[in-house]
This record gives sequence, C-alpha cells and structure tokens, in this order.
Amino acid sequence: MGRLDVNRSGEMEVFVRVVELGGFSAAARAFRMTPSAVSKLVARLESRLGARLLNRSTRRLQLTPEGCTFYERSVRLLAELEEAERGAAASEVPRGRLRVNTNVPFGTHFLLPLAPEFLARYPEVSLDMVLTDQVIELVEARTDVAIRAGPLKSSRLVARKLGETRMVIVGAPAYLERFGMPRTPRELEKHNRIGFGYARAMEGWPLKERGGPIAVPSVGNAQVSDGEAVRHLALAGLGLARLAAFQVQADIAAGRLLPVLEERNPGDTEAVHAVFLGQGGHLPARVRAFLDFLVEKVRFS
Repeated sequence: MGRLDVNRSGEMEVFVRVVELGGFSAAARAFRMTPSAVSKLVARLESRLGARLLNRSTRRLQLTPEGCTFYERSVRLLAELEEAERGAAASEVPRGRLRVNTNVPFGTHFLLPLAPEFLARYPEVSLDMVLTDQVIELVEARTDVAIRAGPLKSSRLVARKLGETRMVIVGAPAYLERFGMPRTPRELEKHNRIGFGYARAMEGWPLKERGGPIAVPSVGNAQVSDGEAVRHLALAGLGLARLAAFQVQADIAAGRLLPVLEERNPGDTEAVHAVFLGQGGHLPARVRAFLDFLVEKVRFS
C-alpha cells in the first residue's frame, strides 16, 4: 500500500485520542466508530510502523517507549497541521480545544466565572480547565496556557502579565474574638497561622516592625494544598491566613473575615501572569484570543 493510500493524519488523530481518553471504547464514542474499528486501526498502524505502540490489558492501555515517542510527535504534527490549515484560511477563527492550567484562587474567582462569556464569544473553542496550585510543565501536561502567581523563574515560556494583587492577613470574627486581635507582628506568634503544604517563593509573612521589615513564619496546626482551601479554613475559624486581596474582598465586605495588622502591611504585591509556549511568535488563534480576553476582563482590586 502506497503512502498516498494511507490517511496518516487520521490514524494519528485516532491514536492520540485513544491515549488521551484511556481506551478504545472512549475514542470510538468520540469518533462515532465501533471499538472494534478503532482497535483494528491501531493494529494496522502498529503493523505498518513495525512497532508495538500500546500494551493492552483488561484494565488499561499503557504506552510502550515507541508509543510514547510516536504519541508526542503525533501531537506536535497534528497541531502544526491544524495551524497550517487555519493560516491558509481567509480569516483565522479561534477553534479547537484550549487546555488551561490555573492556580485554584484565580480559577475560582476569575476563570470559572468568565468561562461562559469567553465560550459565548468563541463558540468553536472548548475549554479544558485544570485548577491546581502545583506548578506543571506545559509540554508534559499538554497545556496551552498556565496562570501563575508570584515571581517567575527564567524558562523558555513566554509570559503575559495580567496584573498584581495585594496580600492581606485575615481572620474570622469568631476566631479573633476567642484569641484576640494581634496588635503587633510579634503577637502573631501566639496565633495559629494556616500555611501551605508545598514550598513557596516567599516563606513567611512580611510585615513592618519598628526595627525594620520582618517575616513571620506561617506556623500552625494545618497545611493545605491551595489558596482556596486556606481561605475556607480561615472562614471556619481555624486561624489566621495571608491571602491575595481578590480572594477575600467579598468576605471582608460581608464581615466574614476581618483584616489583621493592616497598618503593618508593607504593601507587597504578587504578580499574576499567563505563561505559554510561543517563542517563535506563532500562536494558535484560540490561545491568542484567550490571552486577549484575560487582559481585557481581569481586574485586581
């Protein structure tokens, strides 16, 4: 069979979907095929390549080393093919799946509320959103855009700044009534300070003291994986928390949380960036549209 007789891009697309959806049946539903047809297509592909791509078991599929290599290259080639087709069109319309990874606070307070408006504006785009405060590798996670707070490490990623947010220490009225409102940074040592269960760029809470700036460690009886979990523990009265102002502005306005030691707040801010792969200047229309939309809509208090 000659190469022109083989729909190689179609085979790649089916194979990639089998890997991403975790099985023949799920891929078959996505392509409106039978599981048997998908299985035979992958078998023909393996036969033509002369390599086993998947190890099959009753429970799951597992990529072989050759399968990993073929999968990664297929993803890149299909993306380039999609980009070439869009570039050849008279007008480039944002379309396709957009994978976004965001920290939980930004996702909760900005991305999720804005998603309906973005999808209404670009109906040919579908959003695949992951909310986590853990930093991921965009290439490994097959992610188009990631939202990151704090200082950026030098990397091959391109960054677009969305703004800066103030940081504020807060506590629930019930907690402060029970343990007292701290009047100096040193008094924080007597309080439960809710922290994070992973390393952060800045360890400790920076505050102004008469002798100069100090950093009070976030030491307490609870550590959690993301900023929204910290907020909920503060709302429950477990202890004090230092969070981005946009996270707690509604809680402060409603009296559910009270600012603590604002007169000793050094006014430090945390920058928020959208990072993406794009050194060559060639961005898919869906990524460019999403970045422009965030810059237009996101406003930090």
